[in-house]
Amino acid sequence: MAIAMGWQKPDNVAGSSAPAVMVGLFVATGGVLFGYDTGTINGILAMRSFRDQFSTGYRDDKGLLDLRPDQISITVAILSAGTFTGALLAAPFGDWLGRRLSIIASIGVFILGVLFQVTADALPLLLAGRYFAGVGVGAVSVLIPLYQSEMAPKWIRGTLVCAYQFSITFGLLAASVVNQLTYQLEGASAYQIPFGLQLTWAVVLSLGLLILPETPRYLIKRGDKHAAGLALSRLRRLDITHPALVEELAEIEANHEYELALGPATYRDVFTGSPHLCRRILTGCGLQILQQLTGINFIMYYGTTFFLGAGVNNPFIISLVLNVINVVSTVPGLFVVESWGRRKLLIVGSIGMAICQLVIAIFSTVAYDMKGLVAKLLIVFLSFFVFFYAASWGPVAWVVTSEIYPLKVRAKSMSISTASNWLLNFGIAYGTPFLVEEGSGYASLGAKVFFLWGAFCILGGVFVYCMVFETSKISLEQIDEMYERVHLAWKSKGFEPSWSFQQLRDEGFADSGIPPTELEPPRTGSIVTDTSIQTTQTTGNHTENSESDEDKAIRELGLSNVDFSY
Repeated sequence: MAIAMGWQKPDNVAGSSAPAVMVGLFVATGGVLFGYDTGTINGILAMRSFRDQFSTGYRDDKGLLDLRPDQISITVAILSAGTFTGALLAAPFGDWLGRRLSIIASIGVFILGVLFQVTADALPLLLAGRYFAGVGVGAVSVLIPLYQSEMAPKWIRGTLVCAYQFSITFGLLAASVVNQLTYQLEGASAYQIPFGLQLTWAVVLSLGLLILPETPRYLIKRGDKHAAGLALSRLRRLDITHPALVEELAEIEANHEYELALGPATYRDVFTGSPHLCRRILTGCGLQILQQLTGINFIMYYGTTFFLGAGVNNPFIISLVLNVINVVSTVPGLFVVESWGRRKLLIVGSIGMAICQLVIAIFSTVAYDMKGLVAKLLIVFLSFFVFFYAASWGPVAWVVTSEIYPLKVRAKSMSISTASNWLLNFGIAYGTPFLVEEGSGYASLGAKVFFLWGAFCILGGVFVYCMVFETSKISLEQIDEMYERVHLAWKSKGFEPSWSFQQLRDEGFADSGIPPTELEPPRTGSIVTDTSIQTTQTTGNHTENSESDEDKAIRELGLSNVDFSY
C-alpha cells in the first residue's frame, strides 16, 4: 500500500528518512492550536453560562440574555484579525530568528492570548485574548508548513504538510468533545475549561521544538553551510561527509545562488521577480482565498447556532459528528496526495463540494416548508461536503503554498498568501451572520447562502486547472526549473527535471541542453572560460580545426544557436 500511495522511499536515496518524517509529524501537531481554538468558540457561543456572563443586556426572542449579532461576529472574527497580523509578521521573524525559534515565539504569544481568555469576565478582555491567540496561530500557520517543506524528503513532503491539516481537524474534534462534556456545567467553568485546555499542547509543542534542528535550507540562506550540513545529517541520518549528503547540500546552495542571481529578495520581488514569481504568488493567494470561500468555516464557526435555527435536533451532537467526519476524511488525502498529485485531488474535491452545496441550496429553497426533510438533507450533504473538503482543499492548499516559492522569498510569499487566507477568514467570520440572520439590516439568506459557496467551489476547480502546477515527486529546487520551462499549468504533469543547479553555477550549462534563460538570437564568436561557455555560429568556410572540443560537441548536438552564457 505504501508503494501504491507514493510513500515508498526511492531505492537510490541514501540514509534514512525516519528522522525527518518524525520531526515533520511532530511539528504538524501545531495545527491542533488553530483547530481547537476555532472549534471551541463554535460551541462556547451556544452555552447558556457564556451568554449570561458576557451579555451586555441584549435579550433574544425568548427574553433570555444573549449577545447581539454584531458582538457574536466580532467575538469570532477577532481571532482572524489576529491571524492576519501574525501571518504578515511571520516572514520577517522567520527570516531573522529562523523557522524553529519563530514557531516557539509564536506559541508564546498564543499562550498569552489563552491566559487572557481564561481570566476574562467581560467582552473587552476576551476579545484581547482572542486577538493575541490569533497572532500566534497566524504566525504558526505560515511557519509550520514552511518548516516542514524545507526539511522533508521530496517523496513524502506533501503527506507531511497534509498532516498539518489533519492536526487542525483533530483540534476541531477535540474542542467539540470538550464542549459536549462541559456545556451543561453551571457557571464560568463551562467555558473556562475549554479555553484553558488550549495551554496543554501549546506547552508540549514548544518544549519539543527546543530540541529539534533548524531547517538546512534556512541555514544555507543565512550562509551557515556547516550548520546546514549538521542539520541535514540529523534529518537524513548520514555522516556529514557522506557523498549523498554533500551532493544534496551543494544542490540546495547552488539553487539559492541561482535564485539570487535572478534578482533580490524584497517584497517587491515577490510580485515582480523571476522566475515567474508573480504567477506563483497569485496561485498561492488564489488557493488560500478560494479555500475560505468553499464555505467550510461557515460550518466550523457557526454550525451549532445555524443548526439550532434550521430546526435540527441535538445540534451539539451533529457538530460533533461533522468534526469526526472531518478528521477521518483527511486520511484519504494523506494517502493519495502523492500518487494522484495536487491538481487532480483539488479538482475532484471542487466538483464534489460544489455538488453538495448546490443540492443543499436547491432543496432548501424548493422545499422550505418541509423543515424535517430539509434538516435531514442538510445533515447528509454537509457530511459529504466535509468529506470532500477534508480530503482535498483542506490539506492540499497548504501543501501547494508551501512548495511553489523559491527559497529567497519563500517566507515572504507564504506569509502573504497565508495572510490572504486569514483576511477572507475574517470577512467570512464577521459577515456571515449578516448574510444568514433575519431582521432589519440583514440579508436573510438562510440556507440560500449555499448557492454562494457552491459557485465559489466551481470557480475553485477552474482556477486549479488554469493556475496550479503539479509539484509532487520533485524537489523544491526542481520546482524552480519547472516554472521556467513549463508555461501552462495543465502541461506540468509531464514535467521531467533535468537541470543540475551545481552545473549551471559552476559550468554555465546543464547536460540537458535546455538553458535557464530564454533562447536568444545566434551569436558569433566563441568564448570559453571556467564559468561560462558561449557557442559559435559557424560559417561555411570555418574549419573544424578552429573549433574547441566544447564547440564541436554542441554543434553535433544541434545546439549551436543556443546561448549558454549565465
